[in-house]
Amino acid sequence: MDATENWRAIGSKMCVPYWLALKAEALHLADRTSEALDAIKEAEALAERFGERWWCAEMHRLRGVFLTALGTKEAQIDASFSEAIRIAREQKSVSLAKRAEATYAEYRRQKASGSGGRGFRLPLW
Repeated sequence: MDATENWRAIGSKMCVPYWLALKAEALHLADRTSEALDAIKEAEALAERFGERWWCAEMHRLRGVFLTALGTKEAQIDASFSEAIRIAREQKSVSLAKRAEATYAEYRRQKASGSGGRGFRLPLW
């Protein structure tokens, strides 16, 4: 049982999407990106279900990072980064908007230089 499962076992729903996003980052860094994407999907579903949307922009940004690493279609990657930027701006979260914009710009820069593709890694910052 991991920490997020322990947290839920005591009945807490608060911050679970945030903890799952952190877990997803760790999974990605451990080269378990498919599992990271599953964790983000779960985090997004819980955020929607419980109305805990304060970290949604970051979850969409991470989804874009993970989809990029998995070599997913460009349209899905673009949609994830665009949604991250849109949500952050809507929430007036300058730091999350800048983070999403920087990651998306790095993705586009590397894509334009031909270094994109399956196994391609974006920084998590």
